[in-house]
Amino acid sequence: MKIKITTTNIELTSAIENYVEEKIRSVEKFAIPHENEDPVVSVEIGKTTNHHQSGDVFKAEVNMSVRGKHFRATSEKNDLYAAIDDMRNELVRELSSHKDRTRTLVRKGAGMIKNMLRFGKGE
Repeated sequence: MKIKITTTNIELTSAIENYVEEKIRSVEKFAIPHENEDPVVSVEIGKTTNHHQSGDVFKAEVNMSVRGKHFRATSEKNDLYAAIDDMRNELVRELSSHKDRTRTLVRKGAGMIKNMLRFGKGE
């Protein structure tokens, strides 16, 4: 998995970089790539503005490409690490719902084929 981290209005420290990589690597088990594909993940973290001091100041955004599908998650919180955690959870939710959706479609198609084999026509 290739992870590209960019920052806006803050400096990227090694602690932040390690934290982001740890959180994104934990998402890898939800996104199963092709055998010859390397998932590309682009993460942007930073402050929304320099002049605000309170409120949802920190933003974390991730864009992920797996098997030709694009997934995106954003979060704005008052703490950078909380924004990164929330972004990770939203990305996991998107990946899981996509997996469930495709599984449901496959099962629906398999049921139709089973009915066609059993009764001759699928109705």
